[in-house]
Amino acid sequence: MADRLPKSPHLAVIGAGPAGLAATVAAAAHGVRVTLIDAAEQAGGQFYRQPAAGLRASRPQALHHDWGTWERLRLALEAYVEEGAVRHLTEHHVWFVERRTGERQSGRFTVHALLGPEEEDPATVDADAVLLATGGYEKVLPFPGWTLPGVVTAGGAQAMLKGALVAPGRTAVVAGTGPLLLPVATGLAAAGVEVAALVESAAPRAFLRRTRALAAQPGKFAEGAGYAARLLRHRVRTLARHTVVEAHGGDRLEAVTVAALDGDGRVRTGTGRRIPCDTLAVGHGMLPHTDLAGTLGCRLDGLTVQVDDEQRTDVPGVWAAGEATGIGGSGLALAEGHIAGRSAAARLGGGAPDPREWAEAAKSRARLREFAAALDSVYAPPAHWTEQVLDDTVVCRCEEVTARTIREAVAELGAGDLRTVKLLTRAGMGWCQGRVCAPGVAGLTGCELTPSTRPFARPVPLGVLAREQPQPTDRERTHPVQRRHTHPTDGGL
Repeated sequence: MADRLPKSPHLAVIGAGPAGLAATVAAAAHGVRVTLIDAAEQAGGQFYRQPAAGLRASRPQALHHDWGTWERLRLALEAYVEEGAVRHLTEHHVWFVERRTGERQSGRFTVHALLGPEEEDPATVDADAVLLATGGYEKVLPFPGWTLPGVVTAGGAQAMLKGALVAPGRTAVVAGTGPLLLPVATGLAAAGVEVAALVESAAPRAFLRRTRALAAQPGKFAEGAGYAARLLRHRVRTLARHTVVEAHGGDRLEAVTVAALDGDGRVRTGTGRRIPCDTLAVGHGMLPHTDLAGTLGCRLDGLTVQVDDEQRTDVPGVWAAGEATGIGGSGLALAEGHIAGRSAAARLGGGAPDPREWAEAAKSRARLREFAAALDSVYAPPAHWTEQVLDDTVVCRCEEVTARTIREAVAELGAGDLRTVKLLTRAGMGWCQGRVCAPGVAGLTGCELTPSTRPFARPVPLGVLAREQPQPTDRERTHPVQRRHTHPTDGGL
């Protein structure tokens, strides 16, 4: 059994992406001792993902946007770690945050984590408060051939480039919808990959109806123009209002068929074209990581954690910032993290924060939230994407559940929600616990995509559970039946 980590840090920040880094630096700057906990080997999250030191990358900034901000955060973090104000725990996979009661406890919260790549040895961190900067993950929608080797998520392709300096293939199609497609396409092209096409289902003219939000972010226009210039320089063909209909291949991907969309989001008959490629990087946006917030009992609005103007959740002692409170990009995550760190520092010091200390961050947060809402309305998957999913298309890869089985659960067995569909079909009971297939199942059934009710944020060895014995949360004490049904061996969407 691994030795327990030193106890009683004032603030535990979970996640070392933009929001977590900004919060850590802000809190440490105001005299709070911070433990920054992250699953990766290095700080940065997905946005600032760094190549392994052994690769000796000479120009890692070539694959990054806003490198200057990362450098400032990195240097500040290193300085606070050196002086002992911050403790940075890498390769710590948090699976549960426990709310403690009783005067004899060394902290109000205990963070439970699994150590290292094997995720087998336990570790705990006691803290007076917790700040959740857990980020988001990619939204995956099924289509015929999406399980072929060579089909990857857009973020997965970017992670390979940033973290391993490896290109996923020689000829790629980047497809789906959302602003992430632009850096992925330009990054692949810069790495020497032939990008045969950038296939975007959104219509460029849709941006013209969002002039107020876009005009407030002139830097985003410059950023978009820069990506457009790079696409032209690398001769990447852009197909707007198009979608991938099918991926083709035997042992691996050989080509994709793309087609144009009409004004209602349906594939236009006779517009299909086949594009040879060995890689398809596809993405349809992001979803917030809310597992830890849910187990703590934080109020959720749809799929996002609800926070006040200080980024506080409705659970005393818990803050949240970044994509967990709504997908909005790195700029918004930085602003929210700064505000959350300042607020936590003031509240832990026994006083009330002065909003003037984060006035500029608050203005930036408001503008960026409006901008994110505008992007969200533009970058939406085609309205009728489910019409292209054939009955024999595998939707849940872990349990090999097809679209036919899922549709029958609704049409013939009367399922009316994702949980019932899961119980009838096993869709979502596999290793990923529905993180990959849930959006697809929701789309095919017409059910609402709801937050998970898992008791833990990731699979945990039974031996660790026996040794750690975390106490049930207030939410689980209130809903014992729900707790029983979400046992780790049961799975759940």
